[in-house]
Amino acid sequence: MVKASFAALTEGEVYVPGLPSDYVSEKYGIPLGDIAKLGSAENPHGASPKAMAAMAEACQRLDIYPEWTARRLREAIARKYGFEADNVVCGSGETEVISMVIRAFARPDEPVLMHNPCFPLYRIYSNCEGRRPVFTPMGKDFDPLIDQYIEALKQNPKIAFITNPHNPSGMPVSEADVRRICEAASDETLVVLDEAYIHYSESEGCMHLLKEYPKNVILLRTFSKAFGLAGLRVGFGISANPELIRPLRNIKPTWNMGQLQIAGGIAAINDDEHVNRAVKTVVEMRNYVADRMASMSAFRMVPGSKANFFLTEIRDPALDSTKVFNGLLERGVIVKDGTDIPGLGARYLRVDLNLKKHMDRFLAALDDIASR
Repeated sequence: MVKASFAALTEGEVYVPGLPSDYVSEKYGIPLGDIAKLGSAENPHGASPKAMAAMAEACQRLDIYPEWTARRLREAIARKYGFEADNVVCGSGETEVISMVIRAFARPDEPVLMHNPCFPLYRIYSNCEGRRPVFTPMGKDFDPLIDQYIEALKQNPKIAFITNPHNPSGMPVSEADVRRICEAASDETLVVLDEAYIHYSESEGCMHLLKEYPKNVILLRTFSKAFGLAGLRVGFGISANPELIRPLRNIKPTWNMGQLQIAGGIAAINDDEHVNRAVKTVVEMRNYVADRMASMSAFRMVPGSKANFFLTEIRDPALDSTKVFNGLLERGVIVKDGTDIPGLGARYLRVDLNLKKHMDRFLAALDDIASR
């Protein structure tokens, strides 16, 4: 009985993050500054300067417990988007909020809907909590196939995750399709709009839809991407209905947000200059890489990404994702191997968009691999 109960925790799938630069530098003897780290969707310009300054000041408060709900951070987020603090819950990264949502809104063996492929932690957390992940397919070049997703909603899953832009493909979901999903979901289904990468889509996202669909919609965002605070671990969930947020605040670890997380988040949420700089770089590099890869025969940039990453399809039958992944590592380039993302597979790599020098290193490495 005990062994069966803990099987998902001891024998189940684990998340495979992007490799750290220092590991690749040490293993292959490549100077650390030359490594192109394109496997973790990090900000090309680093952390928000406003957040850095605020955290330096907050170091004077490290001996003091923070307010347990991160009230000041919740207030700052609420002001930014036109809500009240009770409409916001904060987590140690958006990933913690995802785990809380699954625990709070689905009972054991109840279904949790997601695309295949998807952000792996939807599936991993569902399995670890004894909930049942169910999948809807994606089409050619990862078209989200919204009609099929809506058909799956007829089975009344307890939670329905929709990622916009999608991870790992970067494909956007239009506002019209998000509306269709919200309207198709029954009151028994919590619709979770995950907008971790929304800034890079050059759109405002669907925050404004929350007040139109208050009964059963929560939106998630993170400070790890456009704000550059991946190492700080700050994310949040927000809804027009505070009754959807209350159980998440009740279920979360008591002091899950420290003084530095709170201070950094408050400063970063209004650092539009830093966000805009990152978006500008990503959009420019998205177009640059698309132009450069258009002439390649062994590899193809899957078109349509609106995130700060894209998929590379491996067309050469003599290669697969693991061979190319390892070949890139030897040349100082870190990406994500598609075989580490169930549903993606051995013909794809996920590659971040970053500074031009890093994208040039990636492109040169692909050329070198293809010529061998």
